[in-house]
Amino acid sequence: MNVNPPTGAIPALRVHQWLDAWNDLNYDEENHAKPSEFFYLFSLRASQLRALVGIYTRSASSGTPRSQDTGIQRRHDKERSAEISHYVVGGYPWSTLGDVKRSDPENHKLRKPGWLPTAVVVNILRPGDERGGVILAKDAAISIEDQSEKFSFLNVPEPSLLDDAIPPIEIIDGQHRLFAFEEGDEEAEDYELPVVAFNGLALAWQAYLFWTINIKPKKINPSLAFDLYPLLREQEWLDSGESVTVYKESRAQELTEVLWSTPDNPWHRRINMLGGTRKENGPVTQAAFIRSLVASLVKSWTPIKGIGGLFGGTPGGSDGLTWSRIQQGAFLVTAWRLLADSVARSQDVWAENLRQESAELDIPGLAHTIYREPAFTSTYSLLATDQGVRGYQYVLNDLCYARHLELRLSEWHDDSDFAEVTPENIESMARTLEEQPVYDFLKSLCESLASYDWRTSGTPHLPEDARRSKAAMRGSGGYKEIRRSLLEHLRQSEIEIVSRTATLVTV
Repeated sequence: MNVNPPTGAIPALRVHQWLDAWNDLNYDEENHAKPSEFFYLFSLRASQLRALVGIYTRSASSGTPRSQDTGIQRRHDKERSAEISHYVVGGYPWSTLGDVKRSDPENHKLRKPGWLPTAVVVNILRPGDERGGVILAKDAAISIEDQSEKFSFLNVPEPSLLDDAIPPIEIIDGQHRLFAFEEGDEEAEDYELPVVAFNGLALAWQAYLFWTINIKPKKINPSLAFDLYPLLREQEWLDSGESVTVYKESRAQELTEVLWSTPDNPWHRRINMLGGTRKENGPVTQAAFIRSLVASLVKSWTPIKGIGGLFGGTPGGSDGLTWSRIQQGAFLVTAWRLLADSVARSQDVWAENLRQESAELDIPGLAHTIYREPAFTSTYSLLATDQGVRGYQYVLNDLCYARHLELRLSEWHDDSDFAEVTPENIESMARTLEEQPVYDFLKSLCESLASYDWRTSGTPHLPEDARRSKAAMRGSGGYKEIRRSLLEHLRQSEIEIVSRTATLVTV
C-alpha cells in the first residue's frame, strides 16, 4: 500500500457502512439508484473545501436562477454563518456578544476555542454528472484511488481546470459552516474541517440524508427545512409513515398565518384562528384554510393524477420552481387581494344583491380593514365560507399550474436577505411579483371570477333554480362541485387567456 499521497491528493479513510439487508431495498436508476457501500472520511482546510464547492463564485445579483446556481445548493442564512464565524474565532459565550463588547479587552477572558467537530457532509460528483445543464468533465472531477479496504487517495484537479466547470463537490449538510470562513481570512487560514464524502450520490438520496441529519433528530421547523432543501418537497418517502403530510401541513399552517397577519389583504384578522364562534372570530376556520391549501396549492407537484400543486415541489424533477415561504405567502396574499378588488368593482346582479342585503359579519378588528365589501364579507357570500375558499384556491392553482411555463413562474426569484416571514417582508416580496408576467394573468383571472355568482343557497329571495344549484355546494361533497362550476364559468370568460387555460384543466 502506498502511504505517501501524490502531490495535491487528499488522504482519506474508506468507511464501509452497509448492511446486507439494504441490498433488498427498492432502488430505481432514475431517482434512487443504489448507492455505494462506502463513503470517505478526511480533513480539509475550510478555505480549500470552499474552493472545491464553488462558494466563492455565487452572487445574488448574477441573474442565474437559484435552481441552476451550482455555487450553493440551498438558501443561505447570513446571520447564521456570521454567528458561526464569531464562534470559530472566540467560542462561547464571547461569540454571542455584540460588536462593541467583543472588541472590549475586558471581555477577552470570555473567549474559548471555537471547535466544529461535526463533519461537513458532501457529495463528490462523478464525470458526466449534470447540474444546471452543465456536465462535469473528467479533467475537472475528483478521482478516487482506493489503496486498500480502509484507505484511499482523493486526487483534486488543478484550480485552473475548475474556473469554467461546475464544482466537483456539492454540500449536503454544513454549508453555513463553510460560509463562516471568508475568502482571504488569514486568521482561520489553517482551520480544518472533518468531511464525510459520498461518491456519486443521487440527489434524492442527498435530500434523504439532509432530512435525517437536520429534521428527524433535532426537530427543527419542518417548514423552514423545505426552503433550505426544496428537493424534499418531492420525496415519496415523506408521503408515508409518521411524516405523511409534514411539508404540506406545516407549510399550509404558515401560509394561513400569513393571510391572517398581513394587513392589506381581505383575510386580515378574518380567519377563525381560535375556534370560537363564526360571528366573533371569523367566517372560515384555520383548519379549513389548512385543508384547502393542502388540497390545492400545497399538494404534490407531481400527483398520481390530475393537476399538481404550485407550492408542492420542483418542476422537472430536481429543478425548477423553488419558491421560498415568503414568495408563496406573497403570491397567496396578492391573489386574494386581487380577487377582493375585482369583486368590489363588480356591478353584476349577484354583487348588487348582496350589497342590498348587507348581512356583514361583526368581527372585532374588521372596522380597521379596507375590505368591508359585502359581496366578499357577507354571511350570504360563498367567499366567506369554507367552500368558497376551497373553490378559489382550487382554480387559482389549477390555472397557474397549467400555464406555469408560459407564465415563467420559475423566473421569479427570492433575492432578498429576509430570514423571517413578517407582514413587512411579505409586502416587499409582493411588490416584486407585480413585475412578473403572472401578475397580469392573476388580474385577468380575478376579473373573470368577479362575474361568477358567489351567493350562497341561504341568500334571501334567491331564485329556486339557483338555490338548488348552490345547495349542491354545501358540505364536504360541495368542494368538487364548486370547482367544476368555477372552471365551467372560466371556460366562458371573455378574456381569451383565461378561457383557453381553463379548457386545459379537467377534474
